[in-house]
Amino acid sequence: MQSHRNKVIKREELLTALWGENDYFLDRSLDVFITKIRKYLKEDGDISIENVFGVGFVFNVKSAE
Repeated sequence: MQSHRNKVIKREELLTALWGENDYFLDRSLDVFITKIRKYLKEDGDISIENVFGVGFVFNVKSAE
């Protein structure tokens, strides 16, 4: 997902990329996984996952300058 760094990625696109067309994993499952990933990333101030209401998420990575 490096090509999506600092760009909005739609929920549907993310669900399909992670689990394919398997409808077993619902939107709420994605929310749970995002929450768990955020817990792992909270120690690093350079990386975050931001919600974009009604659209999806942004994986924010501060550039090393």
